[in-house]
Amino acid sequence: MVPSSRLIWIVTLLGFPAAVGAGLFPSARAAAYAVLGTILVLAVADALMRRRAVVGLRVELLPALLRLAQDREARLRVRIHNAGSRGRAVKIGLVAPEGIEAAVEEQDVRLPEGAEASDFFWAWTPRRRGRYRVEECFLEAATPLGLWAVRTRVAVAMEVRVYPNLRRDAALLARRQGTEGLHAVRQVGRGREFERLREYVAGDGSDEIHWKATARHGRPVTKVYQVERTQEVYVVIDSSRLSARPLGDETALDRSIKTALILGAAAQRRGDLFGVAAFSGQVEAFVRARNGKTHYAACRDAINELRVRPISPDFDEIATFLRLNLRRRSLVLFLTSLEDPVLGENFARATKLLARRHVVLAGMMRPAEARPLFTGPEVESTEGVYQSLAGHLAWRKLRELEATLARQGVRLSMLEPETFSGKMIELYDEVKQRQLL
Repeated sequence: MVPSSRLIWIVTLLGFPAAVGAGLFPSARAAAYAVLGTILVLAVADALMRRRAVVGLRVELLPALLRLAQDREARLRVRIHNAGSRGRAVKIGLVAPEGIEAAVEEQDVRLPEGAEASDFFWAWTPRRRGRYRVEECFLEAATPLGLWAVRTRVAVAMEVRVYPNLRRDAALLARRQGTEGLHAVRQVGRGREFERLREYVAGDGSDEIHWKATARHGRPVTKVYQVERTQEVYVVIDSSRLSARPLGDETALDRSIKTALILGAAAQRRGDLFGVAAFSGQVEAFVRARNGKTHYAACRDAINELRVRPISPDFDEIATFLRLNLRRRSLVLFLTSLEDPVLGENFARATKLLARRHVVLAGMMRPAEARPLFTGPEVESTEGVYQSLAGHLAWRKLRELEATLARQGVRLSMLEPETFSGKMIELYDEVKQRQLL
């Protein structure tokens, strides 16, 4: 409970002059004491009625689960329940979680007479993805005589989930690849999935003949295949120490999460089953491949709260986990960083067995310093020469790793961070077009 501006003005305009007059003019002391006593009695009486200031007030944040997109302003609905239905003015304070910017920290609200509840809105702009909880807010209301302001803490319950903003990335894909960036591609070949048997036709290859059916019927019978319409696609995100590399306003991990969500949307448009996995020193998340809006939301929630772990990735752990849990031949897309030579060797060893059953692709964002000689900016100092040589050696190591992985059936692609999402879509389309699954 704190003094209100009304009490301060009364004391300033009446109490202070009365006290001064009582000291300067002894004959006026009786009147001065009467004024001071009246002010004191009113203040004490009003303080004793302080519970009436906030009685019947309850705050509710709507909806209970609020989903927001990063860097996009949203309006939070705040509902104040007024059990007494009497008109009064209140001040409400709401502290936004760290990572979310609020337009204001407090608002003055007038509760109308006869209304049991009043709604108003609060503007929030999330700046960082993740899950947040809002569990309390603060109310301030005046006592019946308005001499005191009573402040109280009110329990509320709201969960806020902030997801990456994919509008910019989707627009870039759409401009380069056509409508929404997710159009179908022509598939070649006869497919791998058995459809039916039919009579032999001149021109059918010997590898297409079903020999058991031929022997049973006494005439040549041919197998007919169809292109697989539903394939399993898994995006595996590395959230270990190298994923903390900054890329402008975001990190490499943030870019990988956005890419995974865009790949998930592309897979669903193409009729494939989409799943996600994440790892660092251990498996952080795994959602088995399915389709549908509900499943896409589950995948988004599973990877949205990933944070960079300051440890090295355990490629053996995630490769073993995938070998045990992926029942069908699948496309496995690793989003990782392999500029550390030791990590590159570990990745090559861990994915060797995985690539025998599944199609494994690895996409990494090219480090800014890793480039061949004479392709960067002009060198103007001795230090620049050494930096260029170091960048060339790093680029050469990555090219050697790329060749090593290619020999065991794993494709590594070094991509520019600005076009990372779009290039990964192209790699996925290439796999489908060539029917490598």
